[in-house]
Amino acid sequence: MQQHNSSINNSSSSTCHLSYSSHMEKNAIDAKRGEIDHDMKLVHDSSLDYKGRVPLRDSTGSWKASFFIIAIEFSERLSYFGIATSLVLYLTKIIHQDLKTAVRNVNYWTGVTTLMPLFGGFLADAFLGRYTTVIASCIVYLLGLILLSLSWFLPGLKPCDDTSTCAEPRRIHEVVFFLAIYLISVGTGGHKPSLESFGADQFDDDHVVERRQKMSFFNWWNCGLCSGLILGVTLIVYVQDHVNWGVADVILTLVMAFSLIIFLLGRKSYRYRAPMGSPLTPMLQVLVAAISKRKLPYPSNPNELYEVSKSNNNNNNGRFLGHTKKLKFLDKAAIIENGGNIAEKQSPWKLASVTKVEEMKLIINMIPIWVFTLPFGICAAQTSTFFIKQGVIMDRTVAKGFQIPPASMFTLAAIGMIISVAFYDKILVPLLRRLTGNERGINILQRIGFGMVFSIVTMVIAAVVENKRLHYVEMNPLKGSLTMSAFWLAPQFLIIGIGDGFTLVGLQEYFYDQVPDSMRSLGIALYLSVIGAANFLSSWLITMVDHVTGKTGKSWIGKDLNTSRLDKFYGLLAVITTLNLFLFVFFACRYSYKNVQKVVVADCGEEKSDNGDGVGTMV
Repeated sequence: MQQHNSSINNSSSSTCHLSYSSHMEKNAIDAKRGEIDHDMKLVHDSSLDYKGRVPLRDSTGSWKASFFIIAIEFSERLSYFGIATSLVLYLTKIIHQDLKTAVRNVNYWTGVTTLMPLFGGFLADAFLGRYTTVIASCIVYLLGLILLSLSWFLPGLKPCDDTSTCAEPRRIHEVVFFLAIYLISVGTGGHKPSLESFGADQFDDDHVVERRQKMSFFNWWNCGLCSGLILGVTLIVYVQDHVNWGVADVILTLVMAFSLIIFLLGRKSYRYRAPMGSPLTPMLQVLVAAISKRKLPYPSNPNELYEVSKSNNNNNNGRFLGHTKKLKFLDKAAIIENGGNIAEKQSPWKLASVTKVEEMKLIINMIPIWVFTLPFGICAAQTSTFFIKQGVIMDRTVAKGFQIPPASMFTLAAIGMIISVAFYDKILVPLLRRLTGNERGINILQRIGFGMVFSIVTMVIAAVVENKRLHYVEMNPLKGSLTMSAFWLAPQFLIIGIGDGFTLVGLQEYFYDQVPDSMRSLGIALYLSVIGAANFLSSWLITMVDHVTGKTGKSWIGKDLNTSRLDKFYGLLAVITTLNLFLFVFFACRYSYKNVQKVVVADCGEEKSDNGDGVGTMV
């Protein structure tokens, strides 16, 4: 009986113990689930909120923050295109420059404006941070707009006392005018790369929904950009034509100041990234380490190359780049000497991680892509120079005798871009996702190459239309092409706009996505530098064509359009762009995309897998 009671007691004790253990285990699971739920509410991509804390997903970033950012981009593009599309007209009408000089000055200004972001992007990534750079550059931009307004209204700075009969403007007006527009160039240099990358930073790459939203962000960013462009080349250009240039400058100044206030109001909803020091230093370290170890043999197994440990990887937010077989010379920077016992303590100038080596390879691999997109930029440069000047000497009359300002023809390019971006994002991408299984629909370089085809078509059509316009001039020298409708130019504006929707938006996404994480602003600057370098090349090409054709007979680039042969110049661009497309396709087919491996530390050990979309996971 005692034995039986003892057995019962033991059984009861065991049951209680099991019940207690199960209760403890359930509490532990609930606690773990609570931690996971809390963790999912936070954004772990190295971004911070406005108080320097890990940001909450629901109250920061994503579209709620992007709308503030797109708003200031809208006003900046309104100002930029309000000035840029009419600049060649201002230089010829008010400052009285001849066509070649005016076009050259426009190309120089556009070139500087789109190359300055290389400097602004570097400052943002290395020292100031993107948010601070945006604010500072907006202030500089505003100073330029204010000075531009003063150059028209202040008696001592006005071009003439009576601008309607002005034969030659005051020298001081030219100086102040060029100082103002180049101040705007400096402002754009900080504004463009920092703002666009700051907008893309609002989306978490490691969150499925936000990653897809980021892919759409660049499309809708450009829709906002085009909306500003359309107002700039319609409303602002109309004011320039029918009121005066000074009133238009005042409007641009007020809109820019108002949008800066709107941007500041969104401060609490943004996700911020701290500057990480010069992004060029790690690349230089890789190069120095590789050269110093150039005589060492390659390891038989790439896994023997050095990579920082997961626990010490604070700079990359757990993001590693997988090893690639290209540019193997640079791999020598990651060879561990002396048995590897003191690898962690070696100087970064003597030993680089595989991730740093792969970041260097990314930049080198981008060089051919950058070079072979320049001819597209040269074609795009014609829209704000020769295309606009063609519109000036054609019939722009619509209903009831109203004349469209020549710069407003640029609206068609913006409409073409909006159509192609909306079609691509809402129809083409979902369809291609189902057909290819690719999250993007098609890869980025395919999108860029497809847009290049439209630039070839644009130049062919432009050549045909210009040849027809010259025929009108030949048939009626007195009226020239004033009897030919300016709407003959519509197809070339519309088609180059459609091409922009594929190539330019693709370039934005490519350079933001494929650069190292610490160089996102510089990535956008590299995209803008394509346009800048293309404008300089366009100026150089015009000079060379003028020089060569002038030696052999009548120059293709005369003092005005009626004495020029732009049809032949456009034909030359079509040939150059076609040959370039073949080279682009050759290099694009051999391009290796960025292979990010996200590291997650777990208790069950470590192994490496690949989820098949270029983002691996080390668990």
